[in-house]
Amino acid sequence: MELKPGLSALVTGGASGIGRALVLALAQKGIFITVVDFSQENGKQVATLAEKEVSKFHGELEFPPVLFIKCDVAVSSELTAAFKKHVQTYGGLDICINCAGIGNPIPFYKDETDGSKSWRRTVDINFVAVIESTRLAIQATQEAKKPGVIINVGSASGLYPMYAEPIYSGSKVVHTLSHNFRSATSVVRAPLRLPLQPDHVLLKIIYAGVNASDVNFSSGRYFSGGKKDIASQLPFDAGFEAVGIIAAIGDSVKHLKVGTPAAIMTFGSYAEFTMVRSKHILPVARPDPEVVAMLTSGLTASIALEKAAQMDSEKSVLVTAAAGGTGQFAVQVLKAEFPKGVDIVYESVGGEMFDLCLNALATYGRLVVIGMISQAGFFLVQYAHLWQEHLDKLVDLYSSKKLKVALDPKPFLGINSVADAVDYLHSGKSVGKFQGISLPSLYT
Repeated sequence: MELKPGLSALVTGGASGIGRALVLALAQKGIFITVVDFSQENGKQVATLAEKEVSKFHGELEFPPVLFIKCDVAVSSELTAAFKKHVQTYGGLDICINCAGIGNPIPFYKDETDGSKSWRRTVDINFVAVIESTRLAIQATQEAKKPGVIINVGSASGLYPMYAEPIYSGSKVVHTLSHNFRSATSVVRAPLRLPLQPDHVLLKIIYAGVNASDVNFSSGRYFSGGKKDIASQLPFDAGFEAVGIIAAIGDSVKHLKVGTPAAIMTFGSYAEFTMVRSKHILPVARPDPEVVAMLTSGLTASIALEKAAQMDSEKSVLVTAAAGGTGQFAVQVLKAEFPKGVDIVYESVGGEMFDLCLNALATYGRLVVIGMISQAGFFLVQYAHLWQEHLDKLVDLYSSKKLKVALDPKPFLGINSVADAVDYLHSGKSVGKFQGISLPSLYT
């Protein structure tokens, strides 16, 4: 809509903050305005300022160019009366901006009241009143039989944690050592500890990757020491890889920004929010499920073929389990970068397949073994300094359509579905790499 003199606008929460700024901006365009707010003092003040601006565009008027109406937007009758007064004064409604909002005066987890003056009132003003105001605005434009604009102003704290308020996070935690992931883990809820430590980053997880080795982690096979020593470290956070959005950063983090899509490959990825050191953040272009597939699986293939196999365009290569999570990447990386491409065997099956591959090696050939708990084979953690470089390469190959990412289509939603996803992976029914467990926020 083109903003021009003579249009009319109603702004809730217009006496302060963003609402006040919007009122004054509209006034500078010569638009008639109704300021709706609970604060009479602030409301009258901004109305006076706005009236001076609007009057510059109009001569003598038979009605006030700006109205202030004291109103509790949570009270339906008061809000209805405000809209009625606006329409009677200006003959219709062109713009409605819902900007009224308050913070919860009592931390939710400490609130022992019925909520009528705390969380329940916050919901009534920030949510219910917005719906009611939108309904009234639609009704006003329909009665006038002309189009209008409705703008509902939200807060960044609807997307990212608000430091002044506790935000709860759900995470999947290993509480006992067992190869049975379901029995070894449980979902816990804990408050995020804010503000962050200076060198830490808070990541809102959007997709978490599922790996066959999750059961090795839950049984303690990735930790040194005896079973009693490992058990003494319980509980520990599960999940190896995820992609999401940076929600907050510590004071000393200068190279990253809030809102940046990023991936991580650290313990604790089965969570709605996770805090990690900034050095573990891998910036990406988009927080897509394909990126999750490029982490453990894609990076293993890319780095192993380059560093361990030392392949070049003259080598012939055999890839076992080529339809699996990491095998699919190895095949395509080879085709994309070494189209002439058994001098190299990329082996991720084991057993008799390992013996066959070993016997099939050419003189001076290389056998790259993936997935050995003993770390005698290729171990991705030893190449952490190359993760960002190779992840960027994989994303470029994917963007240029030289790399395809096969994702299993079966959806899994939320922290409570993690055990189901791990069971599904080990059932042998999955194809390619999981599309990732989608982890929406559970706000309270």
